Amino acid sequence: MIDELDRRVIAALQLNGRASWNSISRWVGASETTAQRRYQTLRERKLVHVVGALELDRTESGSSMLVRVHAKPGKGLELAELLAECPEARFLAVVTGTADLIVDFVAQDNEQLMRLLFTDLPGAHLIAGTECVAVIRNFTSAAMWDTGLLPPEAAADLRPATLAPPYDRDDWDQAPQALSGLEQAVAEGLAEDGRLPVSTLARRLERSESSVSRALDRLVERGVLHFRTLVDPALLGYQAEFMVWLSIEPNQLDAAGRQLARHPGTKFLAAATGRFNLVGHMVLPRRTDLFRYTGEAIGALPGLNASDVTVHLATVKGAWTRLDQSG
Repeated sequence: MIDELDRRVIAALQLNGRASWNSISRWVGASETTAQRRYQTLRERKLVHVVGALELDRTESGSSMLVRVHAKPGKGLELAELLAECPEARFLAVVTGTADLIVDFVAQDNEQLMRLLFTDLPGAHLIAGTECVAVIRNFTSAAMWDTGLLPPEAAADLRPATLAPPYDRDDWDQAPQALSGLEQAVAEGLAEDGRLPVSTLARRLERSESSVSRALDRLVERGVLHFRTLVDPALLGYQAEFMVWLSIEPNQLDAAGRQLARHPGTKFLAAATGRFNLVGHMVLPRRTDLFRYTGEAIGALPGLNASDVTVHLATVKGAWTRLDQSG
């Protein structure tokens, strides 16, 4: 479906979804015009989406609850479609294993979460059971993932200096900062198209380019806004996409999280509540690589008590964006 140049363009955008075409062209081996044209084609085909995503813990944007959903027999896809339409669903995957669907709900407060999970959950008549884990701290996020298709120097060149692994942050105990009205509007404007030019965004918001540019710079410098590149990992050579659900001894959770976050296949990893207190979203080149991975990566974690793996069949939604061709 795509060629090596397309993959290099995607890899550069994964490092920084808002990097300039001049910077991207230096690493993909093509002119700015060619790189931009390739991206536009990929975007029109709905193979790649670049979006701006707010960091929940640094803002007042809500909190994340990962829900493992068991569908009634034969109702998984119908249920997935209903849940994907839910505005609180940030991520949704159809999986196989000990769950049928994985949904990441973001709620502003406990009241909204209770309504969502207990009274207003779409497709409740199709659900056989659920299990919820609340995300309490990230070890790494999808914005930090490196596809490995470009040399290490590319990340140093393309990524903002302020983008560091969450496990190295020293501000976890600080209260979230409320966004100004303009900052919120800028973030919302970039949520659908993270590469929207400042000039276009300023016209839509009826504000000056300089004020919009300053607001954007503040969001990035504070680590509040990241730019995600959403793409099917299979297009980049990763045929195995899965989530790991781990039970770790509490006094080893930080060490285990840091260790697994450094694995090149880790796209997302977070500490959570419940029987699974370390949850990750991973990719590997082949499904057969899971055999070695479970022994060498998961098995080597300090304090490991139990593990579970759910293998992705399809990712329907990511960063509030429909990723399937029907969306």
